[in-house]
Amino acid sequence: MPNESQPEHNDSPEFDVPEPLSRSDRDIAHDVVARVLARAGTAVDDGATQHREHDGAQLELEERSALRRVVGLSTELEDVTEVEYRQLRLEKVVLVGLYTRGTTVEAEVSLRELAALAETAGSEVLDGVLQRRANPDPGTYLGSGKARELANIVAACGADTVIVDGELGPSQRRGLEDIIKVKVIDRTALILDIFAQHAKSREGKAQVELAQLEYLLPRLRGWGESMSRQAGGQVGSAGAGMGSRGPGETKIELDRRRIRNRMAKLRREIAAMKPARETKRATRKRNAVPAVVIAGYTNAGKSSLLNALTGAGVLVENALFATLDPTVRRTKTADGRIYTLADTVGFVRALPHQLVEAFRSTLEEVGESDLILHVVDASHPDPEGQISAVRHVLSDIDGVSEIPEVIVLNKADMADPEVIARVRHKEQHVFVVSAHTGDGIDELLEYIAQALPRPSIDIDLVVPYSRGDLINKIHLEGEIDELEHIEHGTHVRGRVAADLAQELKAAAV
Repeated sequence: MPNESQPEHNDSPEFDVPEPLSRSDRDIAHDVVARVLARAGTAVDDGATQHREHDGAQLELEERSALRRVVGLSTELEDVTEVEYRQLRLEKVVLVGLYTRGTTVEAEVSLRELAALAETAGSEVLDGVLQRRANPDPGTYLGSGKARELANIVAACGADTVIVDGELGPSQRRGLEDIIKVKVIDRTALILDIFAQHAKSREGKAQVELAQLEYLLPRLRGWGESMSRQAGGQVGSAGAGMGSRGPGETKIELDRRRIRNRMAKLRREIAAMKPARETKRATRKRNAVPAVVIAGYTNAGKSSLLNALTGAGVLVENALFATLDPTVRRTKTADGRIYTLADTVGFVRALPHQLVEAFRSTLEEVGESDLILHVVDASHPDPEGQISAVRHVLSDIDGVSEIPEVIVLNKADMADPEVIARVRHKEQHVFVVSAHTGDGIDELLEYIAQALPRPSIDIDLVVPYSRGDLINKIHLEGEIDELEHIEHGTHVRGRVAADLAQELKAAAV
């Protein structure tokens, strides 16, 4: 617990990896750092993405990997975009975690996830430290004493960036940067950076830019007086006199106004894209096409599962937030009924609220579905935490609470049987699958076919031979109990949706 009466450098306990250390203590510390920086539970152990035939050619993966950062590149490039520069110059980072409650193991899991996020953004993680503290320091987040210790660690390992496992206030970030003398970013900025790299569609790019501007607006910072100097007013003790009078608006105020104008334009653009999605959903509803949505934690294997269920061939990458733009594929049940399967953006603990708001229009796909496949990484050390984080975000979407949900424990080939048994005991509908090996996929497909809404209107009529298109619709969208070819047409008994029933009655002989 902090003691306000003591000097600032003793205001909090030591980091979990203190220096200097005896030999035995150093071995223990190295084990802690190894656990913190391990990728276990967030990626495949060998670090390579393994694909199967239903994943397709994965051409986008080759394109995404075409500009990877190169270690030791000494040439300073000019006239390149920020993202290209980040891809060419490898950032070396130190991770910092602060936890006010919970256990050290839970804090390590969170920091390990931050390490995976940093690697996905293209950084090289050099070290990670944890601090237990009653409350974050309002000025420097860690306390000035711990900030100076962190500055020594950063200087010793040659890092150029510090990533904090939390959200920093503008003053906390400035306070840390003034002490550490390197760039400091928080978890929210890191996730926004990954989204900016991976967004492909026009709507996805607009949503990410809107979230970035909402994050940036309260954090604008000027160097010296460059953002705060203004011209105007009368000659006096503080005025500059003739030649200095102007509109009286500081540069930082001007930038804020420009950002607000840009945000307003992006909101209008995103709103203009909404009718197209609503039209597609209305068409599917009018044609009585059931919808299944794949939701879940980032890197849980949602895209791999979509490929395993439909052979869609969408991008599969062993990285967090590899999928940002939702993918919808049409497929069939074993008895021939058509339904859609949608892959959505992944969630993460403490998902920035800017992203939740910006991607709300995309997440509406979940609220319009008939069944939710909640994919969980069964090999993760804390699958219950993943489930809770996803449900927290989904609870803000209208209508989700009324939609049936199925827990799909993916990556069963790498999971601990005890973890699977624990989740099975806590959840009602659980399927254990492996999108990589194909285990459990057939059982999941059978359940989907049973859970999809069925046509409710009984029909018993004769369709003329000239309307073969209606017979085809009955095969695709309805259920046929009896079909007989007679003199005047095709006699059909079965069940269809209300819209198709009206169309059939109008055309019946």
